[in-house]
Amino acid sequence: MNFKRQLKEGVITNNPILVQQLGMCATMAITTSLFNGLGMGLSVLIILTCCNVAVSAVRKFIPDEIRLAIFVVIIAGFVTIVDLLLQAFIPALSESLGVFIPLIVVNCIIIGRAEAFCQKNPIGPSFVDGITQGLGYTVVLVIMCVIRELLGSGRFGGGLIDLAKGITLDGTGEGIQIFNSDFGASILTLPVGGFLTLGFLFAAMQAALKKAAKKKEAAAKNTEKEDEAA
Repeated sequence: MNFKRQLKEGVITNNPILVQQLGMCATMAITTSLFNGLGMGLSVLIILTCCNVAVSAVRKFIPDEIRLAIFVVIIAGFVTIVDLLLQAFIPALSESLGVFIPLIVVNCIIIGRAEAFCQKNPIGPSFVDGITQGLGYTVVLVIMCVIRELLGSGRFGGGLIDLAKGITLDGTGEGIQIFNSDFGASILTLPVGGFLTLGFLFAAMQAALKKAAKKKEAAAKNTEKEDEAA
């Protein structure tokens, strides 16, 4: 198990949204405030980690013919648990995210990791994979929320931060107003803003990955020339 490698893959080189391009519907729909983005990201992280561990633990006992059905049942169980906990302890978040919490059952990120990774690996690496992939998902959601909220309405931390109360989980936090909303690009607060923001992040990630690949290729060529010269 290589934690650093898995962390790099989850957050950067194999990010579930920006590289694998999974779970994008919810990504564009709920990233209108930091409260929503952080809540959704942590919910997926918890569900993904629990599902990874469960799938890895029973992988040797699941017939190939019904493995996808078993995966869905496992995912549905943990989604139900998280959904009920949110309704009980953070009802404002549950109401704000609405149907997108139950829809985690069919989120391609979770079933994709179960199929591609957990059924082939033991519990330890599967647990780390859930944490790192969930973290990569959460990071992208938070970045999108900050961009859309800040540039769209001049605000930061809507629903989560209240100047009088501090951090609040009741969804009533007005956030910190950085500049007047009249000067914001209000299009970013609309549904189309999700497409625009995600497209920008796609482009930035692809440019960064290509640049890193070119550096790696150049370093390999230099090493090869040095070996030939020696």
